[in-house]
Amino acid sequence: MSVAFAASLAALALLDSTSVGTLFVPVVLMLSPGRPRVVPILYYLATITVFYLTIGVLVALGGGVLRTGLGSVFAGDRGYWLELAAGVALFALSFRFDPKRRAAKGKSPTATWTERVHRTTGSRRALIALAIMAGTLEVATMFPYLGAIAMLAGVAWPIQVAVLAVYCVVMVLPALLLLALRTALSERVTPILERANTWFQRHATSATGWILAIVGFLLVRDAAYQLGFFAQMGGASAGS
Repeated sequence: MSVAFAASLAALALLDSTSVGTLFVPVVLMLSPGRPRVVPILYYLATITVFYLTIGVLVALGGGVLRTGLGSVFAGDRGYWLELAAGVALFALSFRFDPKRRAAKGKSPTATWTERVHRTTGSRRALIALAIMAGTLEVATMFPYLGAIAMLAGVAWPIQVAVLAVYCVVMVLPALLLLALRTALSERVTPILERANTWFQRHATSATGWILAIVGFLLVRDAAYQLGFFAQMGGASAGS
């Protein structure tokens, strides 16, 4: 696995770390007055990590079965051409997201999630259920994760699972870092959490468009590399 490939996966994981389920909900939990209830929040983060990993393994397994059944379609460079087409399609789709038009449609998604978080009242079981709900509702929009799974399509199965596990851990690292700071520094971290909360409320509707564009770019970049486009460009430059 090249450094560039690993860096692309890390970039996708960090994109996933900014979703409602992986960061916004933990931030709302940490904004509760007084010292944060660390163990319940860790239960929440562990649950959503395991949920994402399970979904990733199932999707990768299903993709492997599909590639086996349609081997002639995905064989050789055809699979990378399909990845290239998917990346271009996602990049084009990102332009259809109009933040102002979508923000005008009813209650903000972040307001709904804030209400759900407040209803958990710190219960571990309620937080675990909340994590499963967040992961389930985000399945259809986990574009960075699906992009990472697509990039791992040609990798051996055990390595795929190991990389997906590391990916899911990286995905919750920002929330874990904020939780550590909130525990160690108490109310001194509150302004940072409040700014993160405000950012989500203002930009949650436009984030999907940016995520689509970035995932599309990374898929195009990976497919172009696998198809040798960069090598051809380098050879052409050297020849001139």
